[in-house]
Amino acid sequence: MNTVSDLSDVNDSSVVVVGGGFGGLSTACYLADAGAEVTLLEKNNQLGGRASRLEVDGFKFDMGPSWYLMPDVFEQFFGYFDRSPSDYYELTRLDPHYRIFFKDGDQVDMVPDLETNRQTFESYEPGAGERFDTYLEKSKLNYQVGMEHFVYEDRTSLRDYADWDVMKNARGLSLIGSMQDHVEKYFEHPKLQQIMQYSLVFLGGSPQNTPALYNLMSHVDFNMGVYYPENGLGGVVDGIVSLGSELGVTYNTGMDVSEIRGREGAFVTRADDGSEFYSDYVVSNADYRHTEMELLPPEKRQYDSDYWDSRTYAPSAFLLYLGVEGDVDELAHHTLVLPTDWDDHFEKIFDEPAWPDEPAYYLCVPSETDDTVAPEGHSNLFALVPVAAGLSDTEEMREAYRNKLLADIAENTGVDLRDRIVVERAFSISDFADRYNSTEGTALGLAHTLRQTALFRPDHHSTAVDGLFFTGSFTTPGIGVPMCLISGQLTAEEMADYAPATWDLASLC
Repeated sequence: MNTVSDLSDVNDSSVVVVGGGFGGLSTACYLADAGAEVTLLEKNNQLGGRASRLEVDGFKFDMGPSWYLMPDVFEQFFGYFDRSPSDYYELTRLDPHYRIFFKDGDQVDMVPDLETNRQTFESYEPGAGERFDTYLEKSKLNYQVGMEHFVYEDRTSLRDYADWDVMKNARGLSLIGSMQDHVEKYFEHPKLQQIMQYSLVFLGGSPQNTPALYNLMSHVDFNMGVYYPENGLGGVVDGIVSLGSELGVTYNTGMDVSEIRGREGAFVTRADDGSEFYSDYVVSNADYRHTEMELLPPEKRQYDSDYWDSRTYAPSAFLLYLGVEGDVDELAHHTLVLPTDWDDHFEKIFDEPAWPDEPAYYLCVPSETDDTVAPEGHSNLFALVPVAAGLSDTEEMREAYRNKLLADIAENTGVDLRDRIVVERAFSISDFADRYNSTEGTALGLAHTLRQTALFRPDHHSTAVDGLFFTGSFTTPGIGVPMCLISGQLTAEEMADYAPATWDLASLC
């Protein structure tokens, strides 16, 4: 396997990147730095993919990702180009990291100070403070070994896992079993189990279907911290776009790609407005299923409709973007509202898809940290309820659920927003499908189930079209902003391994 540095010998091959989400932006940077002529085509009028921004009457909303986790990944990404995140945006560590309102009236904050968190765990269950330390030690090991040997290494076949180095480093990791099985070995109290598993929402899974390996997210949460980037996640997008411009990437927004035809050295990528872009290679950061089933001719598809129908998709979401009068100090920048038993909500996502009766949801209030995202005297927040992909979200359903959600917020957080709303926008399943060509309106991509992790995710390189590559959340390493940044690196490495004739990489293979 080549390293990213192997790309330094790339000549002036041309590459079209379809889709300006984090995976596409990342891939474009690596390829442009290597010397390729890179043109990125984005359907919408702003870059960032699901990390779009909504600006209305002085309110600035991050429409999608809002948690800045795994700061080491961003440091490594910018560091490859001899830059630092601080060249583009500043970070503020949040305190608390997040606040939880349980629907039985209980409230708890998770904070940067580990001793305080340890005492919180002990208050729920005798001995849980010590087990908290043990759990984080295992989580840290999983993170360090997992990132080095499994996340930043694209192991695409069982043979890749059968060498001594992999087996040696995998010993002791929590690779099998579900997160629920793993967490309940440490904590009996259901609230402690929920605290250790809330981040599964970011992976598009549930405690029952997500592999235990992802306990590494607790190291990310408690040991590495939760941050807010200047100007939100949109500010991170701006930083990466600026970096790409410095490296020579050409960006074209408002380009809704309708067709990809050709092969290595002779691709044409067509947009709905009649524009045509010719290139030696194509990288798709668009929804993988959409690319295969809608942009490619039938004979050039790796997977058929039966394959895609058999996949488990990460949840979609019901989102309300709200500008409100006054403050909402009862809420933290990141706030979770959880029923004491959330099994029913997960069942309504994965087992018997339906709108949840007793939802678990997330509230983001960036105006608690950043006074530029709302007019003076107002607060900016959005509410996000994970819901099953593929559900019908009629206007009647949206209105009914909107009312249900606002009433639930008032009941369980003490913040009644209903008479204070001055700006309101809703975004849900059909919007994800329309805006992002998202399969079944999933907000994230393929869920991280055991059968859809690592080598069981779709390939970075098409086996049906020479010179066509994929990046983003459907590929390895998977879902989430940091993972999509890494996917750009893995796609670039795959292109280096591929060693096309017009690239001076033969000596690397």
